[in-house]
Amino acid sequence: MPGDSFGHTFRISTAGESHGPGYVVIIEGCPPGMALTEGDLAEDLARRRPGQSHIVTPRDEPDTPEILSGVFEGQTTGTAIAILIRNRDQRGRDYADIKDKYRPGHADYTYDAKYGVRDYRGGGRSSARETSVRVAAGVVAKKIIASAFGGRVVGYVRQVGAIVATVADPAAVTLDAVERLPGGAPNIVRCPDPVRAAEMVTLIEQMRAERDSIGGVAEIVATGVPAGLGEPVFDKLKADLAKALFSLPAVLGVEYGVGFGAATLRGSENNDRFYAANQVGAAPRIATRSNRHGGMLGGISSGMPIVLRAVVKPTSSLPQKQETVTRSGKSTSISTKGRHDPCLLPRFVPMAEAMVAIVLADHWLRWQASGQPNRQ
Repeated sequence: MPGDSFGHTFRISTAGESHGPGYVVIIEGCPPGMALTEGDLAEDLARRRPGQSHIVTPRDEPDTPEILSGVFEGQTTGTAIAILIRNRDQRGRDYADIKDKYRPGHADYTYDAKYGVRDYRGGGRSSARETSVRVAAGVVAKKIIASAFGGRVVGYVRQVGAIVATVADPAAVTLDAVERLPGGAPNIVRCPDPVRAAEMVTLIEQMRAERDSIGGVAEIVATGVPAGLGEPVFDKLKADLAKALFSLPAVLGVEYGVGFGAATLRGSENNDRFYAANQVGAAPRIATRSNRHGGMLGGISSGMPIVLRAVVKPTSSLPQKQETVTRSGKSTSISTKGRHDPCLLPRFVPMAEAMVAIVLADHWLRWQASGQPNRQ
């Protein structure tokens, strides 16, 4: 199926269905000699996996990765890396009732319109389970950018429903603050504002009790990114990041920097003022005193933190009865069975981090291949 690949110099291709044997990702462009083991992939996969807390789907998938190629004696060889994640807890019978019904909010009808045939078990190819191998590829990308320029990508939940977290400095949020509450307990909603995190958990629990779901906003921040990543016109860094995030299931909107807030600002208010920061024994570092531009100008990284936000819709699979039609157009109703997240945001965070890291790794390798000097 066209559209199964993403990227240029660092390129990934995925295959698999939600209730098939498993998923595989092929990663091309990873430099040789980089340390990589299946254990390296485990942490981010555990953050994405189902069944990790009471506010996510209870589907019990270990998401254990198997590296099939491209790694020898713990190091990448420079050839294509293949990673397999097997499905262990499929329940195709949960979807027998929807074989000929279109689920509201899902891709059932559009897949039929395009292909005339679809895998109705959990959404088949359109299932969010496909993101498991993207997260695995994202770990490889994170290792590349960390080694190349000290790059770091951290995502977190900024909003659930009407509850909005207070984050003074997005670039200062650490992975530990996202994963753990101040007392050390797991931060199951992945919001770095502990007060709002507790409120979010309560709201998600309420949605589950009411057989409903809720959406929200994830914020993803990349730090350490040098100025100069991105291509003019069609391959702008912001364009590729937007495509990467929009390619994830359930994303309805993407913005960066001040985003839609720019609509009410004057130019004099929106512009970020440049200044030269002196560095001992080195040329001054050009920076801006604010970051309304979100780390990108003209589609090229400015050296400031890249700050993105993605709006994630409420889970479409609901156990309550909804009006719909059959494939033949007959009116009917549907109540989706199976195991689903009452809120997608907690598990969306590592997916978004992965896609941002993949874009940054790709643009870094493209920049190096172009022979342009690194002026940082």
